[in-house]
Amino acid sequence: MKYFTLVFGTLLAIMLTGCEPPERGNTAAFTLPPGNAAHGEELFIHYQCLSCHVMEGYERPEVLDESGVSVVLGGRVPTLKKYQELVISVINPSHRIAPGYDPQVVTRSGESIMPSYNDVMMVTDLVDLITFLESKYELEPYEYTQYRGFYH
Repeated sequence: MKYFTLVFGTLLAIMLTGCEPPERGNTAAFTLPPGNAAHGEELFIHYQCLSCHVMEGYERPEVLDESGVSVVLGGRVPTLKKYQELVISVINPSHRIAPGYDPQVVTRSGESIMPSYNDVMMVTDLVDLITFLESKYELEPYEYTQYRGFYH
């Protein structure tokens, strides 16, 4: 029994030394299938994202929402560096409130004032919107997930 315990313990130690714990706060390395950026831009305008956001090259409407929020989109943003963070910020706006904005202005009851469009848009629309937004950011390089067809 001692021999078994010694061998098992040694094997376990060898196996565990090659394992690294996952990076804390790491978002899974995934990408959505490529979308249609032109359609994503249409959705960006249709859903009046510019009533709370500003983006270089786009005019804000004269009538803004009642909050007066002006959250910058695009470019080099210190709090949004990875593709996965962009996806999460669109599909779950309350996941993390961007630092630098007054929480009393950009949240209500601890939730982002940005509505969730997950029940409003089709998945394809969300993919297209994210494809459009991605083209406006300077994100860290990444590789697209290779999606294979279900039928070969």
